[in-house]
Amino acid sequence: MIGFYNYTVILTYLSLVSSIIGIMLACGLCGGEPRPTYAIICLMISGLCDMFDGKIARTKKDRTDDEKKFGIQIDSLCDAICFGVLPAVIGYSVGLDGWADVPVLALFPLCAVIRLAYFNVTEESRQKKTADVRKVYEGLPVTSVSLILPLLYSFHKDIGDCFPAVYGGAMLLIAIAFITRVKVKKPSMKTMFVFIGIGVLEFIWLMYKTKTK
Repeated sequence: MIGFYNYTVILTYLSLVSSIIGIMLACGLCGGEPRPTYAIICLMISGLCDMFDGKIARTKKDRTDDEKKFGIQIDSLCDAICFGVLPAVIGYSVGLDGWADVPVLALFPLCAVIRLAYFNVTEESRQKKTADVRKVYEGLPVTSVSLILPLLYSFHKDIGDCFPAVYGGAMLLIAIAFITRVKVKKPSMKTMFVFIGIGVLEFIWLMYKTKTK
């Protein structure tokens, strides 16, 4: 079979599988009705997998150039679905289902794909010049939506009928941030564990809000 199959890409593949399940849940393909809450949880799982896939890949010291390039490409291709398509599908499932919402639903994954493609090009050029690990990202990393959108969604019942508009506005701002030349420092391992802690708290808060409303 074509492709590379080793432990360096397992988390990337799991992230994609989680997002595919999330898309199915958001579309109501599992159980007959849209389940955006479960889809949001799938988004968080994808974000967790994505946080560590690169670090795990770099533990394999004998990776060939083809394996490294494959890792970069497969990671971005999966991220386009996980953090570009899935959030848009969730948006549709929570009420962004009118013609006026189409531009936002289309713009979000488009900006995510542009951000990822730009990263691939610059990262390949960078790796030809140095073997050092990247320290700064340009543009808001697409993985950030796995923390931002779940937190926003946890208040959807408090916000009420206006939530689709709020979610759409957040998507628009995030999409612009994807392709804005803002410098974002790459998080250290300590910071990543902080993010995990935040994600756990968000999950607990989301479950609490779901049960109490």
